[in-house]
Amino acid sequence: MNIIISNSSEEPIYLQIVNQLKEIIINGKLEESKPLPSIRNLAKELKISVITTKRAYDELEREGFIVTVAGKGSYVASINKEVYRETKVKLVEERLMEAITNAKQVGLTLEELQEMLNLLYKDDESE
Repeated sequence: MNIIISNSSEEPIYLQIVNQLKEIIINGKLEESKPLPSIRNLAKELKISVITTKRAYDELEREGFIVTVAGKGSYVASINKEVYRETKVKLVEERLMEAITNAKQVGLTLEELQEMLNLLYKDDESE
């Protein structure tokens, strides 16, 4: 599992895990019913507290991304298509906000940004 923890991030470690696992699941890198590492193994791999890892898994379960079977472990949950789409749309919005912030910092106009988006979108469709 390729999860990167940043100690310099303002985001709590458990949320870093939650957000990265959501992205992995949403992007299909972890398919439905696939087992996740045990809480202890993930904590050991990331060199963090078991409590932090448990908190991340609890949050993922509360949000419907994973299911936990007592004595068996945690697995990727089947994702409702509407929830999946909404989660993807939210991810796109977050990335666009980041792009807008960066564009403003370098002085790009809205028109320049829209043109860039149009070119990239059309270029991606032709591949």
